[in-house]
Amino acid sequence: MMQFDVGAELRRVRESRQLSLRAVASAVGVSASMLSQVETGKTQPSVSTLYALVNYLGISLDALMGHRPPGPPPLGLGASTAPSDQSGSRRSDSVVQRREDNPVIEMENGVTWERLAVGESAIADPLIVTYEPSGSSSIEGKMMRHAALEYGVLLEGRLTLRIEFERYELEPGDSFCFEAIRPHMYLNEGDTPARGIWFVIARREAGGESLEDFGHEHDTGSSPAVAKAPASAVDVLQIMRGLQAER
Repeated sequence: MMQFDVGAELRRVRESRQLSLRAVASAVGVSASMLSQVETGKTQPSVSTLYALVNYLGISLDALMGHRPPGPPPLGLGASTAPSDQSGSRRSDSVVQRREDNPVIEMENGVTWERLAVGESAIADPLIVTYEPSGSSSIEGKMMRHAALEYGVLLEGRLTLRIEFERYELEPGDSFCFEAIRPHMYLNEGDTPARGIWFVIARREAGGESLEDFGHEHDTGSSPAVAKAPASAVDVLQIMRGLQAER
């Protein structure tokens, strides 16, 4: 599995746009010292903070993750390994993505996304998602929403899924499916890691405008609080799209 130093790339993009640390931190709702620690790799951003930074800086997902095009498919039938580059390193092909080539993002508060293989025309983003004990999709305790259909199955551990005012306790073998524009969050309240496979399908309105452009604010009515101004989970997933690295 490949760990990515997103902090260094966030800093490079911020400086290339001639934005001060304090200005960006204020825009996404974190302290300047916290953003500095993220950029220098001393701490990892929360899911919601990463969403907000990607959205505010206007980073292409490929650029943030250091994307390089995948290698060509193996030559001939029955090839057991992907082709090598000039240095002799093995590359993933367009059909099989080896476990060690899975892009991984580790976020604050015990959440890990491991990107599985996906084709250029795939409609779903597949992930292995792990929530460590006390891990949550939002350290602020606020629900998130984004323009997607989200579904999956829990393989290990137990996980709490909150959707608006409803609360669901997931156990191994339980599956779920819901429109992620509804406020929601995940929380591991157990003492063992919760692990499962998630699929996220981006939603767009008829005119091509993403629903991500709407509703990313604190709810001032009677509905659960929603985290302010993040990009959607789909934004972060797109960072990882096509990342079959040259090893």
